[in-house]
Amino acid sequence: MYHGLIEDKFADECGVFGIFVNNHAEEIEIARTTFYGLYALQHRGQESAGIAVSNGEEIVLHKAMGLVSEVFSNEHIDSLKGHIAIGHVRYSAAGAAAVVNAQPLVFHYLNGMIGLAQNGSLVNSEALRQRLGTYGSVFQTKSDAEIVANLLARYSQDKLEDALAKCMIDLEGAFALVIMTENCLIGVRDQLGIRPLVLGELKGNYVLASETAAFDTIGATLIRDVEPGEIIVVDKNGLRSTQTANFNKSAHCVFEYIYFARPDSKIDGINVYKARRELGKQLAKEYKIDADLVISVPDSGTAAALGYAEEAGLPFEEGLMKNRYIGRTFIQPTQQMRELGVRLKLNTIPELVQGKRIVMVDDSIVRGTTSKKLVQMLREAGAAEIHMLIASPPTKYSCFYGINTSKKEELIANKMEVEDIAEFIGADSLHYISMEGMVTALERNEDFFCAACFSGHYPVAVDI
Repeated sequence: MYHGLIEDKFADECGVFGIFVNNHAEEIEIARTTFYGLYALQHRGQESAGIAVSNGEEIVLHKAMGLVSEVFSNEHIDSLKGHIAIGHVRYSAAGAAAVVNAQPLVFHYLNGMIGLAQNGSLVNSEALRQRLGTYGSVFQTKSDAEIVANLLARYSQDKLEDALAKCMIDLEGAFALVIMTENCLIGVRDQLGIRPLVLGELKGNYVLASETAAFDTIGATLIRDVEPGEIIVVDKNGLRSTQTANFNKSAHCVFEYIYFARPDSKIDGINVYKARRELGKQLAKEYKIDADLVISVPDSGTAAALGYAEEAGLPFEEGLMKNRYIGRTFIQPTQQMRELGVRLKLNTIPELVQGKRIVMVDDSIVRGTTSKKLVQMLREAGAAEIHMLIASPPTKYSCFYGINTSKKEELIANKMEVEDIAEFIGADSLHYISMEGMVTALERNEDFFCAACFSGHYPVAVDI
């Protein structure tokens, strides 16, 4: 399975957005606003994009494979007229890259039309498919959102909020849903809040998104995070909320703060950039390296590297320069391109690193192949020593909650001790932040997070 662009990084499978316009409709082009919201969430999925809009009578959908800017022309946006919209960007597991799996999904059912977009993954999806199949349900996609739609259809004799509450009993795993009918917008977050979902306001109208960065882009303001297990319904009468879970229990994905979310987002009360900088400071407190220079693996390691340099009293330099114009060209590269791999995306600045003892900070190591190539490049550029520091604990276990990870056996930290990984990548030393240090830096209790990829303790039971 090949992940990400030309790097061995984890990939978040989706981003979602929703808006209900009841005020200043003439000032808000709903499809264009949704387009910009999805643009801000592009980092959460680069495979496909879609927008569904309701005019009060029907839901119209446009979706396709590609980036947001590739999927939507001005003509597409101008054709999507209405007062409710939901949008989705997607990154899928291998083998599921097809437009039929792109979201939102739009269905006709007993009570009219419904559109759904989901971030996350159900751990009991196969069991639910089999159960629904015995009742006569037919599935056309591999998407968990289609399972939710079929469940809602099964409970269609109830009011929509009641049907959703029943669905919450059936659904096991991690999910943030934006759902629309012809006349309302709904946001749903899983019972532990594993996947993020935030509520905002734009000129008196309600907005939902995976991250606050989408609000900043469209000029909306954050109201609050959607609570774990909460169902929010927005219609012409305003907003109402139903709580289906225990407020005292959560398992927010810690990798949102380490890598996935945009640094300018705020999730569950934590500023992502500040969190990453504090992780770097904590690394410096745990590991004092006698070095000349701190560099980062851009861009995901930069905030942590700045924090490390500040705490350690060392200069920070851009020893690795990122080519930001690669785009999606190398998602499935030829073997020759794969050999070039890292050099197509990152290049050293020899004048900065030559003869220097380097601390290189990154957010994580997955398979180790990229780290190995980066160390080799720095050696070739004349670095005297290379010490690699990681702003997360060793990633030893797969994620089953909506993150596209390697199999456990492919994760280098699952197979090797730290010293062996250091030897494999060619570094003079390798150090990971401790679990305790990570929690300290994030300023929350350990039970606030899901850290199963580090610990193997899954907050929702999985069949491994």
